[in-house]
Amino acid sequence: MNHKRIYRIYSAAKLAVRKRKKAKRPSNERIPLQIAAAVNEVWSMDFVSDSLVNGRRIKCLTVADDFSHECVDIGVDFGIGGQYVTRLLDRAATFRGYPAVVRTDNGPGFASRAFMAWAQAHGIRHLLIEPGRPMQNGYIESFNGKFRDECLNEHWFETLAQARTAIADWRQDYNEIRPHSSCRRMPPAKFAALYRQHAADTAHPTNNSINLATGLPAE
Repeated sequence: MNHKRIYRIYSAAKLAVRKRKKAKRPSNERIPLQIAAAVNEVWSMDFVSDSLVNGRRIKCLTVADDFSHECVDIGVDFGIGGQYVTRLLDRAATFRGYPAVVRTDNGPGFASRAFMAWAQAHGIRHLLIEPGRPMQNGYIESFNGKFRDECLNEHWFETLAQARTAIADWRQDYNEIRPHSSCRRMPPAKFAALYRQHAADTAHPTNNSINLATGLPAE
């Protein structure tokens, strides 16, 4: 049986392969990367993949504050959908408040109805980068590079629990111990705390006001 006979039978039976419809992406705003001017102004997010020693894939959701470069959270699981993303962000907002803007790529976790409904419910502006332009999300791309090199590539995870513990330890070191050149050589968490103190002192001046540039009491 050759291809011509197969084609005749195929045509006579009126067979057809259903054409897959292209998934619709949300028509959210797309703008180039801009510098944030305050803590919680913009959170950037992305997914990073790794695997356990048995080959099972794990997914990491990384969230970073564009201004302070602080790692807001890293969620680790076998699968992370839209509702999972919103639960993680709600948990983070319990301690630091909600961001004004979130910046993401066009991945399904960020294009889901659950995520879009969450952003709308909290009055959060959702910025999408242009397809094929990862540097429009440059802050999280830079963070993910450090995360891969210093944490994921340095560990062999046997279990999900082990991966979560090692990643949480790395995140704490990144936020609270390691100085960052963009944070005046301070750890990101300290820089963010000083900014919040400075903002509070500006609104309500006292004799104990903090100079954000030096981290010392203002004269």
